[in-house]
Amino acid sequence: MRNLTIIAGILLAVPVICFGGIYLMTEANLRDVKRGPAFDHPIPTDEVSIEHGRHIARTRGCFGCHGQQLEGKDFDEQWDWPERAVAPNLAAYARDHDTATIEAAIRQGIGASGKALVSMPSYNFTRLTDEDTAALIAFLKSAPVVEKKLPKPKLGWPVRWTFVTGEETHMVQWVAAVPPLRVNADAEPQRAHGEYLAMTMCNECHGLDVRGFSMWKPPLPDLAMVGSISRDDFETLIKTGVGVGGRELGLMGLVAPDRFPELTDDEVAALYAYLSSLADEAPAENVFWRPAQ
Repeated sequence: MRNLTIIAGILLAVPVICFGGIYLMTEANLRDVKRGPAFDHPIPTDEVSIEHGRHIARTRGCFGCHGQQLEGKDFDEQWDWPERAVAPNLAAYARDHDTATIEAAIRQGIGASGKALVSMPSYNFTRLTDEDTAALIAFLKSAPVVEKKLPKPKLGWPVRWTFVTGEETHMVQWVAAVPPLRVNADAEPQRAHGEYLAMTMCNECHGLDVRGFSMWKPPLPDLAMVGSISRDDFETLIKTGVGVGGRELGLMGLVAPDRFPELTDDEVAALYAYLSSLADEAPAENVFWRPAQ
């Protein structure tokens, strides 16, 4: 009888030890990050800057993920990874935290807890200039707080296991992989502006270099394809999510109408100038967001 008790105890202890180990290893991985220098750029208070911040928030997708009133959003029915993704109330977050903490979440992928974020696409914001980041923060701090009850986010054991095995990487690692801006702004101001827009809007979905994303299905295209369509067709595509000849574009059909209708003519022209020039450049190989097939 005593032996059976010992065996039962061992059988009960093994899963506890295994799950405990997975939890501790995941937490260690997420906490093994170092925040950069505290963001100390002045936060503007004038209406023009705050409106510019709203424009950035709209065109970079803050409203799509955090709700049209920035009230937060539970993605339980839309996503099955992680176990429960919850975008926080962004207006409340901006009021509850200092500027450096907000910037770390936006551009560095580090949350207020000091841990790396998982679902927040900070890689899409890491190339934002200090001025644009400050304007965005100014807008978020000025936005009215709309109360909404939200559940706690949850990673789930299968996702934790992918962090242990190295199959998955956290947001700080994604941020570190974003290529630098390359176009010389003095020599080619329009194309440089287009690169800046693409690398802070389009690389959320189309790969960190906007040359395609194929880690998950369905793969998303290399934006060098813009060079094969006219400027007018490109404007229709980016503002409506409808392709040439009325072709439906899946995810773009959801994202574009929420974000891009308010792009200015100059922004559309700059994006077109940059993206259509990419056909002359070979995309990088052996990058994790576009693994070899």
